[in-house]
Amino acid sequence: MASVLFPVLVVCVLIDIKGTVHNPYFGFLIYLILGPLFLISLILLIIGATISRGKEDIGLFTFEYIEEQFARPGRYSRIRRHIILTFVISLITLFLVALVSYTGFHYTESASFCGQFCHQAMEPAYATHQNSPHSRISCVQCHIGKSSQWLTKSKFSGVRQLFAVLFDSYPRPIPQPITSLRPERGTCEECHRPEMFHGDKLYVKDLFLPDENNTHVQTALLMKIGSGGYLGRKAHGIHWHVSEDHPVFYRHTDAEQEKIVQVWLQDGDQEKHFTVTEGKQPFLPEGSPLGSVRQMDCMDCHNRPTHVFRSPDEALDEKLITNAIPRTIPFIKRQGLLAITAQYDSVEAAFQSISRSLKDWYQANYPDVIAHDPPLLDKAIAAIQQAYAQNVFPEMNVTWGTYSDFIGHRDGSGCFRCHDGLHYGQNGEAISNDCNLCHIILAENEKSPDVIALLRKANTR
Repeated sequence: MASVLFPVLVVCVLIDIKGTVHNPYFGFLIYLILGPLFLISLILLIIGATISRGKEDIGLFTFEYIEEQFARPGRYSRIRRHIILTFVISLITLFLVALVSYTGFHYTESASFCGQFCHQAMEPAYATHQNSPHSRISCVQCHIGKSSQWLTKSKFSGVRQLFAVLFDSYPRPIPQPITSLRPERGTCEECHRPEMFHGDKLYVKDLFLPDENNTHVQTALLMKIGSGGYLGRKAHGIHWHVSEDHPVFYRHTDAEQEKIVQVWLQDGDQEKHFTVTEGKQPFLPEGSPLGSVRQMDCMDCHNRPTHVFRSPDEALDEKLITNAIPRTIPFIKRQGLLAITAQYDSVEAAFQSISRSLKDWYQANYPDVIAHDPPLLDKAIAAIQQAYAQNVFPEMNVTWGTYSDFIGHRDGSGCFRCHDGLHYGQNGEAISNDCNLCHIILAENEKSPDVIALLRKANTR
């Protein structure tokens, strides 16, 4: 085993180091199959030499044999070469074992292993990770971190997940890992420091209307990012919620943490309680479970900081703003929306239907588009298909809106879980739902807003 596996393993490791093969299963073959088999062969060799000690056929391994060879004339040089060769082979073997063990450990923590090895199960997570602002950060930096406690927990969890994939018993869709991440503030604040944030931030969102001209409109918001407390300043703005000076707690009655029935603020020795109400009288919904209590931190707003699934509008707007979908094609936003929001059994079926429906519609309504520049429509179709494939995974039952994103307040979620005007305190004061608490709207769905033009003009001076 050792004689056969040694050269094969050396060649495979060199190929992997050079990066010639990019298939994630190649790493699995090297580090999780060939590597352990080679280690087993070495262990068997040692066991065999130990239990065979003293037998005639194992005489070459005994000290007496070596002593005899040194004593015989003309044998000294030969046995010395054998010892040197054995020593060199042992060193190379130890180096190979160390290299395979070290590289194998890091292979099991790579994004490729996490996202591509269990292809169908992890495809939604891997695809969204590759298209996210955190795409250069490996999975384990958020899902495991440096703590030995979470490392051990993740490895045992990983074994369970491998069996779930093997026996096809994993849920579809995979639920959000709300409880399986390590402590969130410890995760996020290795890179982000809310107490160091301060001031406001201009946010401009580009949208395209589903009209004939695919009209480009913009929404400009002045976001009150604020701070969790900066150089002695009081916490303010959005990041006020995670200040250590006044922790915020809430009670939720569902696993997704969307149904919040109670909120309270710890401000020194005082507490302010706000409870979801009926007729401005604080109460817990009749028959509801007491629920779980959680202290607010980064993940209560940024619950999908990496695995972001866009809405159909957002997915197409991203392609339109980069001109991956040519804006000159009439009604391309509207027809694209119709195509990607239909129900499909697989990505392949979706691609075929998207292509066929768009070509048929433009052939019937705008034949000159196809006749004048056929590749233009093909380019748009490819980008629309990509927008679908990056956000919808029929085999995993992941479709538009499967996962809730708490950034903002779409569909009454996010901020409106607490800031809905329905959570009242004992004194009749409600948690405010005033929009200006978090942002100031400078322009909303306007074509060439004056404020954007003014800022661009000021920037060129």
